[in-house]
Amino acid sequence: MAETIGSQRVSDWLEVTQDMIDKFADATGDHQFIHVNPEMAAKTPFGGTIAHGFLSLSLMPVLANMTDAPRIEGVKMGVNYGGNKTRFLTPVRSGKRVRGRFKLLKFVERQPGVWEQLNEFTLEIEDEPKPALIAEWISLIYV
Repeated sequence: MAETIGSQRVSDWLEVTQDMIDKFADATGDHQFIHVNPEMAAKTPFGGTIAHGFLSLSLMPVLANMTDAPRIEGVKMGVNYGGNKTRFLTPVRSGKRVRGRFKLLKFVERQPGVWEQLNEFTLEIEDEPKPALIAEWISLIYV
């Protein structure tokens, strides 16, 4: 593994569209107006529709794939194991661009062929002073 503990990588920018938000609402059954009704959401302090917090978190894989992280040889599969200290700090408004910042905190072999990877994931919002979220995310990688 060429990546060292503490190394960081940043993804390209990705626009969070209303279509993405609507599809996530359909998939989860969460049709709260702040997500899917632009007219009503415009009357809130958000000034328009916002992405679901879990939609923001679920962008982690696509953003991770948009980085230049080294690829591990012989990977059979990777699975989500869980998260630590997840905090939703700033809503992502429809039409805003986000990017992922990943910091490797731990990479250890739990048992032969099974590696545990712990990353700090920060979802940054373009032109916003605070990130959308910060989470420590644990993945298991099978080789």
